[in-house]
Order: sequence, then C-alpha cells, then structure tokens
Amino acid sequence: MAKKFKSFEKLLRPDPKYKNRVVGKFINCLMYDGGKVKAQGIFYDSLKAIEKKVPGVDPLEVFTKAIDNVKPLIEVRSRRVGGATYQVPVEVPSKRAQALAFRWIIGAARKKKGRPTYLRLCDEVAAAYKREGEAITMRENVHKMAEANKAFAHFAW
Repeated sequence: MAKKFKSFEKLLRPDPKYKNRVVGKFINCLMYDGGKVKAQGIFYDSLKAIEKKVPGVDPLEVFTKAIDNVKPLIEVRSRRVGGATYQVPVEVPSKRAQALAFRWIIGAARKKKGRPTYLRLCDEVAAAYKREGEAITMRENVHKMAEANKAFAHFAW
C-alpha cells in the first residue's frame, strides 16, 4: 500500500530577518521559479514602504493584521445531492483561510501594472490593513455568496 502524504509544514523554515514562519510561507508563495532571494527582497522592500505609509505601527504587525483581515471565515463548496448541485456554505479551515488570504493579496498586487512589485504589494497590504482594497473585496464576495446560499446549509455534512 502506498505511503500517505505527509505535510511539509514542519519543514517550512522561518524567514531569515524576522524569524517568522508566516512570513516565510508568504515569501514562498510570492516566489517565481525558485527566485527566493528576489522574493525576499520584494517582501522586505514592501515592509520598508509600509513603515513610511503607516507610521507609528510595526510593519510586521501591519502585515499580520492585513492577513487576518483578509482571511475568509466561510465559503461555498459544491455538493451534489440527488442529481442537483448545490452551493453549500461551510467553515474554512485555518490553513486554507491563510492560503486564500496570501493568494488574494499577491494576486491583487500582481494585477496592478506599471509600478515596481514591492510598491504594489505595499499598497495592497496597507489597504488590507485598513479593510479596503481588492483582497478585502474578494473576501466580501465569498461571504456574500455563502450568505446567499444559507438555505442549503443543511447539506453540509
């Protein structure tokens, strides 16, 4: 019998500057084609820019608060019951919520063109900290979809 997949979570190293595992995971998600040093540079430059944009608050605290603000609490999953497919609202596990928050912030930063990546990332993280921006809009859309399909919640088993 095949061996069951084991998560690489315990192998994840914290980032070298802040010694934070969440930051290390975010840098890994930001990375393209194994360019980790470049991704670290983009992230650290964006934190320096956040320090100027949101004065008086630790930039790492701004980052973690932005991630917490973007994490969805509930989402819809497709469930097939008796030949019909329903969008059933379910709670989001914490690992998936964090992954979605990372994906939405990075995706929103990459969509904006014409400026360096670290500035786009800085703008998106600062907006998420203030509960604004495209990533927060994505979260609100997911919550609205779950609210609209609340009638099918009894199919969540």
